[in-house]
Amino acid sequence: MNIQDKAIPVEKLVVAVSSRALFNLDESHVIFEKQGVDAYCRYQVEHEDVPLNPGVAFNLVKKLLALNERDPENPRVEVILLSRNSADTGLRIFNSIQHHGLNIGRAAFTRGESTHAYISAFGAHLFLSAESDDVRKALEAGFAAATILPSASTPSTGRANPLQLRIAFDGDSVLFSDESERIYKESGLNAFQDNESATAREPLPGGPFKNFLAMLHRIQLEYPANSSPIRTALITARGAPAHERVIRTLRAWNIRIDEALFLGGKDKGEFLKAFGADIFFDDQQKHCESARQHVATGHVPHGVANE
Repeated sequence: MNIQDKAIPVEKLVVAVSSRALFNLDESHVIFEKQGVDAYCRYQVEHEDVPLNPGVAFNLVKKLLALNERDPENPRVEVILLSRNSADTGLRIFNSIQHHGLNIGRAAFTRGESTHAYISAFGAHLFLSAESDDVRKALEAGFAAATILPSASTPSTGRANPLQLRIAFDGDSVLFSDESERIYKESGLNAFQDNESATAREPLPGGPFKNFLAMLHRIQLEYPANSSPIRTALITARGAPAHERVIRTLRAWNIRIDEALFLGGKDKGEFLKAFGADIFFDDQQKHCESARQHVATGHVPHGVANE
């Protein structure tokens, strides 16, 4: 084989997920909080052969890994487990991964320490955790990260689109920087709209989730637009005339968004339900509270709304 015959390695989308985001650990977490770490460890060892039920991020992870089934010789996604469990208590996590048929082979167990330091080492593009402190540290280090919220929806959300992964994003402070949102917070709606009209042809700076969206877009390009296994949506409180700058920004980035909803301040929950999102990312708690009634939701504690 000469060098021209060798396949060029394709960069994988790498997603790091915590054990409490992947599985429902509520029962054992209550033991940890009320009885301490020793009681928690005993409980997990005693129940290590009892599979854990799916958590809020389970359906997302399952659909991400299913993307590899389309071309097993060229897997496009890897999921990494980052857990504050010890290796000893983590055995139940790995047993549950095997029980549910999830192809997850790499993990870091930190025995109570923050896991964020291993995001870079594993080359992750997204980090999902139930530990808000770990998420904030990841965002400060420049990674896309979100705190998985307790959900009023079931882990089977997205069943209406079982073969397609659907991910929805807020705009400001998530896909884009918070510079425009700061104007709104400090000077009001009129000042915000005047600024967006005046700068409509100036692309917004990228936010923490820009690179993650770009990686999704790369995978999408490998399929015809009408049969892609991934569908994305921008669901923003912006309305006209603030829409133009967003559209031109995505055009400047050369990134496709399949659906764009400019809600002009309307509640986002019902729209996310209509889209069938497997997960939604937003920086504002009030929007996350609405969203989690219908879909799995990740709070992005970034930008002026979280200062």
